[in-house]
Amino acid sequence: MPIPYRNEVWLLVFLGQALGLGDGRGPPPRSTYRLAASRRVLSFDGRVFMNDEKKRPTPTFHDSACAISHTTNCPLKCRKFIMPHAVSPDSSPTVGEDVTMTDDSAVDTMMDTSQGDEPPSAQGDHQKNEDLEAMFDDEDDDEFTASSAPDSSVPAIIPPQSAKFSDPEVMRAFYQRLFPYKQLFHWLNHSAVPNHDFQHREFAFTLANDVYLRYQSFPSAELFRKQCVAQTPSRFEIGPVYSTNPRDRKTLRRAAAFKPLSKELVFDIDMTDYDEIRTCCSGGKICLRCWSFMKMAIKVLDVALREDFGFQHILWVYSGRRGVHAWVCDKSARQLDDNQRKSIATYLELLKGGDNSGKKVNARRPLHPHIERSLAILREHFQADILQEQDPWLEDEKAAHLLSLLPDETLIKSLQKKWGSSSHRSSKNKWADIDDLASSGGGSAKLDPRKLREAKQDIVLEYTYPRLDAAVSKHLNHLLKSPFCVHPGTGRVCVPIDPSTVDDFDPLDVPTVTELLGQVDQYFKDAGEEEAADAAARRAPDWEKTRLKPYVEYFRGFVNNLVKDEQNGKRKAEGGEAMEF
Repeated sequence: MPIPYRNEVWLLVFLGQALGLGDGRGPPPRSTYRLAASRRVLSFDGRVFMNDEKKRPTPTFHDSACAISHTTNCPLKCRKFIMPHAVSPDSSPTVGEDVTMTDDSAVDTMMDTSQGDEPPSAQGDHQKNEDLEAMFDDEDDDEFTASSAPDSSVPAIIPPQSAKFSDPEVMRAFYQRLFPYKQLFHWLNHSAVPNHDFQHREFAFTLANDVYLRYQSFPSAELFRKQCVAQTPSRFEIGPVYSTNPRDRKTLRRAAAFKPLSKELVFDIDMTDYDEIRTCCSGGKICLRCWSFMKMAIKVLDVALREDFGFQHILWVYSGRRGVHAWVCDKSARQLDDNQRKSIATYLELLKGGDNSGKKVNARRPLHPHIERSLAILREHFQADILQEQDPWLEDEKAAHLLSLLPDETLIKSLQKKWGSSSHRSSKNKWADIDDLASSGGGSAKLDPRKLREAKQDIVLEYTYPRLDAAVSKHLNHLLKSPFCVHPGTGRVCVPIDPSTVDDFDPLDVPTVTELLGQVDQYFKDAGEEEAADAAARRAPDWEKTRLKPYVEYFRGFVNNLVKDEQNGKRKAEGGEAMEF
């Protein structure tokens, strides 16, 4: 192809290719170029060439859609010459500037998708029979730079020991050395071959100075990895799969053509919603005593989603600070529309009213089977975790709320009299006093034992049942923080939680990013230079050398089962029903 000399910038591009600028292993791939037109800079992996304004004008794009997406047929036939990262000056502020961005002004990822929208058709048959064990075998994974051992092409980033988890160098090292890109890609792509499930998926990056970039998308896992290493987001969120590439949304003639098609059914449970009933902590603080609320929530919701809706692939993730997220990944869950998601969220939502309001639970009788099952799970936790650990009615104001939930005025006055003469009576004793006084004549003659029993059931549910952020679950286009992100406030990694061993999970023992990087560094120090140079040791991903290993292995097993079911479903759909003769 002839070199387009009409612009000095393009000449630099081809010179860069000829000189092999990039990672030291030959010409850099197209995706490593970046043109920041607003600053008139062309960058080859950090090598910057300034455009001479006096000699030649800066690059101009007569069609910004063409420059960004490569989908518009340009009348000047410029598609041949536009670089994959070329962006019009109007489409994106320079990363790093202190800019608060809205959804409408979110920038498009500077990434080449001309070869990523359709999976290679030649691999269709091979995909059906691919070896899933090999697909998840990290030992033979050459797609990513696995090890932080010294490498001439990819120098290891070792932040100083005094660095904090919020330092950009620490986050860059985490994204370069520890983040499990391969497993995340297979989780969202549902196959080893890139397809629309990943390529049309929205990502949203939060950068320094609270710059928020929405509608990011990537043709491959490797390009996603490069973007994370380059931009070092403090966190990123995952949104739905759209009808077209999210970066191309502004090129569509009809805005209605850009719509979300699928996304995991998600749930968000935050500890701050329990502040009115937990006594040990408040706000962003947590301890093992109040973490029991999260354990109860996981147990109740996990069994409900499996038994009542038939979902099998439910990923529970620690939020990194004070809550948990659930990702229901079954294909049937991903294809739910907003109304169906709202119905499921409403089904699982029990508590009504805000903080410090009156009666929050008023379950209809007879109890729904889901409520009966939940009550059986929660009774044990109520005695140990609520009455003993939280002691929620020790103070007079809290005890008054308990009394307001009882059905008999005479019984309430009897309890007030007894508790008034015995200050600092424990919640466990106050709970027992209700039945003792009711059975010994402390209530009125009209006291109905059945109504008292039902009122106590509602109280148990109010203090133990999961408190959902229902808005997160009801909308297909809602974004949620990705697993394995680093929480910017604590430095802890958002690791998955095995619901079968949820009682053993300790949020205060979850590794921090600085701890993990220190473990990788210590691994190579202990191994010595000879062993560190061993090929097998270098191929092993760095997370295997840290306390992150069991969490990634659990996630890998979860994804493996999900992909197997996806492929089995595809085979059944393609094979159809057998004909009868």
